[in-house]
Amino acid sequence: MQESLDNLCDRLRNAGLRPTRQRLSLAELLFGSGDRHVSAEDLHKEALAARVKVSLATVYNTLNQFREAGLLREVAIEGDRTYFDTNTSNHCHFYVEGEGRLIDFPSEGIAVTGLPATPAGTALAGIDVIVRLRPKGV
Repeated sequence: MQESLDNLCDRLRNAGLRPTRQRLSLAELLFGSGDRHVSAEDLHKEALAARVKVSLATVYNTLNQFREAGLLREVAIEGDRTYFDTNTSNHCHFYVEGEGRLIDFPSEGIAVTGLPATPAGTALAGIDVIVRLRPKGV
């Protein structure tokens, strides 16, 4: 179900962001077709294909603004591979190596035990569970 432009404007305003033309265009690509995982580079390619004139730096800035506003969740796979998830609920991920694909799975039933005490002056902010997969026989 595609989200209307008015709904996207409201969504951005409710998150404390001004609905600029570029933000709206990127939001339409991100949120227009259900939950998904996207890298900044992939979103930039989609934007160019949709004739949205936007630089890669603007895409990165917008994704980070959306993340800070709670509209996206950042999923860091490796040092140089970060995805942005439109599903901000509490859930885990399968990561298919070699394909660069993330698949959501529910966090119910997942338990992390034996964590050490956090260092002085810090508190646990969250735990991300990413289960790495590869095709059988590889």
